[in-house]
Amino acid sequence: MAKRGEESNGTGLQGLVVRNTGNAYLVRDDHGNDIIGIAKGNLRLKGIRSTSPIVVGDRVFMTLNPDGTAFITDIAERRNYIVRKASNLSKHAHILAANIDLAFLCITVSYPETTTVFIDRFLTTAEAYSVPVCLIFNKIDLYDDQENEYLDALIHLYSSIGYRCLKISTVTGEGKERLEALAEGKIVLLAGHSGVGKSSIVNLLVGDQAQQVREISLYHHKGTHTTTFSEMIEWKHGGFLIDTPGIKGFGTIDMIRAEVSHYFPEIFKISKNCKYNNCLHLNEPGCAVLEAVENHHISESRYNSYLNILEDIEEGKYRL
Repeated sequence: MAKRGEESNGTGLQGLVVRNTGNAYLVRDDHGNDIIGIAKGNLRLKGIRSTSPIVVGDRVFMTLNPDGTAFITDIAERRNYIVRKASNLSKHAHILAANIDLAFLCITVSYPETTTVFIDRFLTTAEAYSVPVCLIFNKIDLYDDQENEYLDALIHLYSSIGYRCLKISTVTGEGKERLEALAEGKIVLLAGHSGVGKSSIVNLLVGDQAQQVREISLYHHKGTHTTTFSEMIEWKHGGFLIDTPGIKGFGTIDMIRAEVSHYFPEIFKISKNCKYNNCLHLNEPGCAVLEAVENHHISESRYNSYLNILEDIEEGKYRL
């Protein structure tokens, strides 16, 4: 695999993948030209067990065709990426995007609800692949007192662990300035369930109706899919927003049981006080993590998410 900044196969033509439609890619070359790129067949034979060998955010090497399209011949080494279990292919991974400076995980406590299990699975994967995350709590203009109380509890939980949290409303514009400041000059991934307002956030930041926004079905409290493929959207403050299709579930993948606790910062910190170095924090004697959960120094919801991921690995649900 060629490394970033190196030429591959002597072609010299490089670019950034800004859109993935499934069978072709829109690549922006280093001169700002958009080129339709098609993956060479050998890219699919390199043992990349994913739904697509190339993703938005990849730096790629190309050879130009006479008709103005290009063959993508190689992929530069990825700095990081966000990966999850593919929806219907248990032995495949779905990489949402690569080379991300910051991920915005868009969360709603209602309309629709984002569970702590989903949040923790995303955060665990981001920790594993070195992607910084900011939790964006959207639709605060809709919540009643009980929902606001729960929202504040979530923010207290995740900010105490060390994650940045931001309340926003794409209707009133609350939080817009801080959101812009966080995203300025960066490649930012937007992720979350369908209906949490990712497209509205794009509209808020980009300043026009860049994405179609569909109404929420209040009866089911579920969102309808707006984005059907991942794409980069350039914006006036420099950098790109990567909008992704809504995610129903987030299956962690390619994790080793003994290392899962490393991706929960508060569990990893306290685990250094466990009696045994190989403690899995299940029922071992002298487990400092279990004691911390009992004493409410570690959130029960976070610990349950940890157990949930261990169970998936044990049953082989999400392994590559």
